[in-house]
Amino acid sequence: MPRKIVDKLEPRKTVPATIVGAGLGVAAGSLVAASVSALAGYFARRVVTPEERRAENAVVKQILTDDEGQLWMHLVRDADTIEPGGCTFLAEFDACAVRLSAPEDVPGKPKLVARRIEQVYRGSLEGVKRGYLSGAMYEHPSDLGFDAEDVVIDLEVGEGPAWLVRGTLHPDVWVIGVHGRGARRTESIRALPALAQAGVTTLLMSYRNDGTAPTGPDGRYGLGDTEWLDVQSAVRFAQHHGARQIILLGWSMGGAISLQMADRSELGGAIDALMLVGPVINWVDVLSHQARANKIPQSVGRFGQWLLSNKAGRWITGQAAPVNLKRLNWVDRASELTHPILLMHSRDDQFVPNGPSLKLAALRPDLVSLKTFTKAGHTREPNVHPQLFAQTIVDFLADRIARGSAS
Repeated sequence: MPRKIVDKLEPRKTVPATIVGAGLGVAAGSLVAASVSALAGYFARRVVTPEERRAENAVVKQILTDDEGQLWMHLVRDADTIEPGGCTFLAEFDACAVRLSAPEDVPGKPKLVARRIEQVYRGSLEGVKRGYLSGAMYEHPSDLGFDAEDVVIDLEVGEGPAWLVRGTLHPDVWVIGVHGRGARRTESIRALPALAQAGVTTLLMSYRNDGTAPTGPDGRYGLGDTEWLDVQSAVRFAQHHGARQIILLGWSMGGAISLQMADRSELGGAIDALMLVGPVINWVDVLSHQARANKIPQSVGRFGQWLLSNKAGRWITGQAAPVNLKRLNWVDRASELTHPILLMHSRDDQFVPNGPSLKLAALRPDLVSLKTFTKAGHTREPNVHPQLFAQTIVDFLADRIARGSAS
């Protein structure tokens, strides 16, 4: 019987099994390649695209008042809500903003975290169920008792709003606060107590695509490769308003931006030093870490980096020009550093690991000072260790001011 079946089938035009297998392999390979390309494209696009809405991932279980009349917010316990230090809670659709204390346990409710409501900045908490926790604890310098002038910096892309806080002891020494990706000028307010103690003038700037300043030509982050031009404008503003000595204070991506400005700008020589908090020293390291953290295959992550840094990827990422990731790698470029740098970076930073900061400090001990922190999440060093953070800045500035006065 089997023989007859074979005989019966032989006259039909059949495709050899090897060709069928090869065809299936090509089809499967094409599907895999398409999936890899799509995921890599999504990854690359997310890196450079400003978020219109924050991810509201903090779940509010209840808001209650204790026996002393103090308001408390009880949140579902997770990695974000248990993050050490105070923070700001931003409700969905930005309905309200409140400052919260450091987390505390809720007796008898191990799945909850309690944070005291210290100040309601705007809106109402009535009916709020979800929100976003930000390390930028203050909405305006006045929240810490500082008088701030509203000024405008003429950026390449238009007028960039900024806050100017005048120094008392050294008004001609200016610190320019450069916030990070997804943040705004409010991020640097946490440093004002230290900067005021040092007696310096502070300029808290905005830059392209940050939601406060105008958008850039492509509406995409340059990871420091484009934003440094806006910091250059801020430096020019400072010079025109009496700055004799200028220090850049960069947070996260603001660190990458500050390093590019000091290196590439015609005004780089006007920069005395840099103070960087949780800085991106090497974007390749950060992108690789983020790919692993999001369980993205290594090959997909590398392809995403390729899309970011090559002209062929622009139609996927929407960038006007590719990002030069090599130029943003200061571990490899350590020998090219010319400015004194203070690095402040937590060993527990799970978003921008401090490995590159450690390497850079080891490679250039002549220029780079490193202060490591523990238990603090990304750029939460001043939230978790306010006194240590402030003293580190005060000591560094005192040394820079003394050297500037002597020269």
